[in-house]
Amino acid sequence: MTPQELRAFCLSFNAAVEDFPFDPRTSVFKVRGKLFALTNLDALPLKVNLKCDPDDAVRLRAAYDGLIVPGWHMNKRHWNTVTVDGGLPDRVIRELVEDSYDLVVAGLPRADRLRLDRA
Repeated sequence: MTPQELRAFCLSFNAAVEDFPFDPRTSVFKVRGKLFALTNLDALPLKVNLKCDPDDAVRLRAAYDGLIVPGWHMNKRHWNTVTVDGGLPDRVIRELVEDSYDLVVAGLPRADRLRLDRA
């Protein structure tokens, strides 16, 4: 997955936006103001921080040793850093991004979730 493909996929979700609150290089993808992906699209290797169910996070780290690690500068229980350099199939990366988005949406207030359903 290329940086452009990662950006496009993150922005393909309902109400997803890209923001740069930290610096001009760090893309923060949000839904209704809540972060679901964080990356420097120019970094080599390309990595992305994604929210993850705590039990799944541990399982994924074991299954993809070195490619999925505890979230850098994030709550290690709820976030993973995923290396997007060809070591993981694009399908797996897309599933992890989608899971992160879905977890964040599930935590939104009911009114925001309902607005997303109608959009």
